Amino acid sequence: MRYSTLALSATMTLALAGAAFADEGKPLALGATAPLTSVKMKSAADGKSVSIADVKGGKGTLVVFTCNHCPFAQAWEERIVALGNEYAKKGVGVVLINANDPTANPDDGLADMQKHAKDRKMQMPYVVDEGSQLARAFGASKTPEAFLFDKGGKLVYHGTIDDNHQDAAAVKKHYLKDALDAVLTGKAPPMTETKAMGCGIRFRKVS
Repeated sequence: MRYSTLALSATMTLALAGAAFADEGKPLALGATAPLTSVKMKSAADGKSVSIADVKGGKGTLVVFTCNHCPFAQAWEERIVALGNEYAKKGVGVVLINANDPTANPDDGLADMQKHAKDRKMQMPYVVDEGSQLARAFGASKTPEAFLFDKGGKLVYHGTIDDNHQDAAAVKKHYLKDALDAVLTGKAPPMTETKAMGCGIRFRKVS
């Protein structure tokens, strides 16, 4: 699916307004604010349009780029959803974003997103990044890849979920959970950046 005229217009407007974007080939820098926060994306659960600004939490905001087909995303999905559901109740806004092109892998289409949202009992929006514009603006390249912002809107953690995607019981370093706990108390996460591990995002083509 290609960029719509409306999406391009929104992107250009925000860029001209001074929105912070990731440098090409690099993720958003720590301390930066989230780009394109007002861009609306379709939610798999109910078809409504949702933006990052809509889900912003009083304690912080978690944005996770993920998808349906990637083995890494599948392995971490239950943990991601559990964290999202738990911390959403504690004042952290959460949104899961699928930026993959479904023509490259049909499993990343809306119908499968709806199934994942229902089967996993997601209590947060799982949305479609039309044109992969948010993934590009964030500098996201993997699925899954987490970006956690504090209550002031500054990026305080970026990277992977934990240190073992294969076995939840064998995890020794809970990077994202520790960062979420820190955000709740207004402290800096013990680890602010880790290497995102997963499949490469299948970016949608830009016309």
